[in-house]
Amino acid sequence: MRRKLIAFDIDGTLLNSQKAPLESTIDSLGRLREAGHLVTIATGRSRYLARDVIRDLDFENYIVCNGAAAFMNHNQIFKNLLDKKELDRLVTEADGMGIDTAFIEMDQARRMTSFNVGKMAQAMMSFGSVLPELETMFPETREVYQALAFFDESYQHQFESSFPTFDFVRWHEECVDVVPKNGSKAATIQYMAQRLGIQQEDIIAFGDGNNDREMLRLAGVGVVMGNATEEVQACGDLVTATNDEDGIWKALKTLQLV
Repeated sequence: MRRKLIAFDIDGTLLNSQKAPLESTIDSLGRLREAGHLVTIATGRSRYLARDVIRDLDFENYIVCNGAAAFMNHNQIFKNLLDKKELDRLVTEADGMGIDTAFIEMDQARRMTSFNVGKMAQAMMSFGSVLPELETMFPETREVYQALAFFDESYQHQFESSFPTFDFVRWHEECVDVVPKNGSKAATIQYMAQRLGIQQEDIIAFGDGNNDREMLRLAGVGVVMGNATEEVQACGDLVTATNDEDGIWKALKTLQLV
């Protein structure tokens, strides 16, 4: 069997609804590695917010910040930073509307405002994180891989029109990831595959969220978790059981990889 590149989202995919990996998932990862396949995380989280999963599940390869950075053997091989001038303009416009923002660096997050702390905390807690620390002055020397903007769908079109060099990827009813245009998990997975000499048909992607849709379409086999919405399920080739019902193991069994 040819070597596969197998990419896994974290929240709603690798982790169950209790924010823990199933034993079947842990076993699956071990078997894939033993068979010589390359397994990688592909998450919207920063490296800092993914650190426990990286450590506990023994990942040496990981794509973080919705594809803005990639690591192989824990060494960074790719980065795609947000434009500072456009980011400053975004913060200024959001401030004028009472919308909170936060910046995501590789190993920390900082929020710029405190208009609605409760809304921010609710969104961050949805994936087991805490409210970023407040820092109103942001040094120009820092590298920003991703931003968060805390607004609902009623503001989506306005921001997309005002900032055409950014993509606004919704992962919560009150929050979007702000990433460089055309930067995505899919693009970085493809970069990693090309670096390894792995063909697109030998890419397998597992996901459940809106920010997984492109990588599910890109992959030779896009596996959608049963807990995904119908819109996300339509992007994949195989719908498996939920993240509470051994979905990863069952899909890999169907694909004869475990």
